[in-house]
Amino acid sequence: MDINFEYHEVNPSAALETFVTEKLNKLFNKYEFIVRADVFFKIQNSSDNTGKISSIRLSAPGPRLFAEDNSDSYHKSVTEAINQLERQLEKRKGKMKTH
Repeated sequence: MDINFEYHEVNPSAALETFVTEKLNKLFNKYEFIVRADVFFKIQNSSDNTGKISSIRLSAPGPRLFAEDNSDSYHKSVTEAINQLERQLEKRKGKMKTH
């Protein structure tokens, strides 16, 4: 699986990339039909402590899957985005088996 990282107004972080790669590899091992992942990190000014946005787009058979979360840390937002993607992948896998 190919993983692309993009940073928008955020400094690149090797530790964050390693964390995301480990999480995405777990998904890839469970769902072999995933082709590619695009991971985006953005920061947004907000009045509360949130504003660290992680977006993940997966290329797989059928329409692309996308999840995004806004949290006070990138690790939390990545974890939540991956949880959202896992639910979407489970639905996709179920549809693929029935056809």
